[in-house]
Amino acid sequence: MKDIKSKIIKLLETKNKRVLDYANFVRHKNVGNSVHLRALIEFSNYCKNNCKYCGLRSANKNIKRYRMSLKEIIKQAELASRLGYKTVVLQSGEDSFYTNDKLCYVIEKIKKLDLAITLSIGERSFSDYKDFKMAGADRYLLKIETTDKNLYKSLHPNMNYENRVNCLKNLKSLNFEVGTGNLVGLPNQSIESIANDILFFKNIDADMIGIGAFIPHPDTPLAFEKNGDFFLALKIMAITRILMKDINIPATTAMETLSKNGKILALKSGANVVMLNLTEKKYKKLYEIYPGKNSSKEDPKKSRISFAQKLKSINRFISNNKGSHKHKKIFYSE
Repeated sequence: MKDIKSKIIKLLETKNKRVLDYANFVRHKNVGNSVHLRALIEFSNYCKNNCKYCGLRSANKNIKRYRMSLKEIIKQAELASRLGYKTVVLQSGEDSFYTNDKLCYVIEKIKKLDLAITLSIGERSFSDYKDFKMAGADRYLLKIETTDKNLYKSLHPNMNYENRVNCLKNLKSLNFEVGTGNLVGLPNQSIESIANDILFFKNIDADMIGIGAFIPHPDTPLAFEKNGDFFLALKIMAITRILMKDINIPATTAMETLSKNGKILALKSGANVVMLNLTEKKYKKLYEIYPGKNSSKEDPKKSRISFAQKLKSINRFISNNKGSHKHKKIFYSE
């Protein structure tokens, strides 16, 4: 393991772009040229947590809060189905307003549309996760952000690193397709800790890894920090692809915010998933984790068509299946 870690650190420190090309080769060999589009529905920007990097943090009094009704959430999922999406991602802050009964009702309704369902709603109990799974949820995204325990503690007041990891274990034991990931460029983050993040992804046998570059939000304590490094984020994504050959890796919105055609560059460096935002216009701009996240004003239909055209330019195409990762059921071990 030490030898692998030293190789990862060496790759993270290099300025050579060959690792990106090799990751693209590994991606092509193992998951092909199809790109899985996910319809993202951000249904609430309320959050009980106070993470120092996030614009949705509970202490931010400058944000206009919203909650979509259950009917509105289902309506957007119906739109996703009509537009040809095979997966919806239901994302929110950690908002206890949405009880198990409410969420299971939404999951059951959406499941009737023959859509795969990914939840990204934070830390919940084992019994909550079990209820969501029984209602029909397929996947769960819970980013670790950093595996440096001291850094995690400094950035997440009143949160617990061990509980975060335990949630991932619980999700894995319930046979969810489990997604996690990290933030790149956090203050006081070291290259060694990033290498540990990558090994953590491998160790828990994650099915999806989202690499996001840190972008400071003006209404957070980290407002005056600098952006995360785009090239470093690409390298982390590429190394993750090389180590975990057939998993799903999204070209994240943060990539596009930091660099023109960032998603396309990510797709050429190992990524095979893209999330397009189907949140209603009146809410979309309010889900501001970082500035510029939801700046596109293009309507959902045009957005899908224009992205398909971009994919053609790099010899890629939209997948016509749900894009599940065919993982084996295993359990986390330290």
